[in-house]
Amino acid sequence: MGLGLVGLTPSLSLPKILNQESEPLDMAMVKEFVIAGHRDLKLVKEMLEANPNLVYGRYDWGNGDFEEAIEGAGHLGKREIAEYLISMGARVNLFVLTMLDKSELVIPILKTYPNLIFAKGAHGFTLLHHAEAGESKKIKSFLIEKGQNQRKFDLKQKK
Repeated sequence: MGLGLVGLTPSLSLPKILNQESEPLDMAMVKEFVIAGHRDLKLVKEMLEANPNLVYGRYDWGNGDFEEAIEGAGHLGKREIAEYLISMGARVNLFVLTMLDKSELVIPILKTYPNLIFAKGAHGFTLLHHAEAGESKKIKSFLIEKGQNQRKFDLKQKK
């Protein structure tokens, strides 16, 4: 005897927006944009004007070390570049918010999810590194008080 569930099985197809065919961004261009995000606001602006979707691009430096332009700005303390990328719709993360000294956002998140105190950002840079890059004294003190004393973790695979 059946359960009468015919027609109630959820669809396994991707949402319509994900089924649309489009070409991926050129990875050499994404790499150039991510590198520009570390130091070159002028080039970031030029590249985004030509291709606005670069703001979402991520480059894989290997071994799962993915990075967006905003993350490069974050770990180098380039506030102006990070703020510009945010204004253009870049995805913000805890590391960038730490560099931007957004303690009113970062500290409550870390209190709710304390394991994130030891999270690894792009290239293994820690929240402590980002706090120092952005001169975020309150966040830096909080991290040290909670036991974070590393600025960078090794991302190499252990065999």
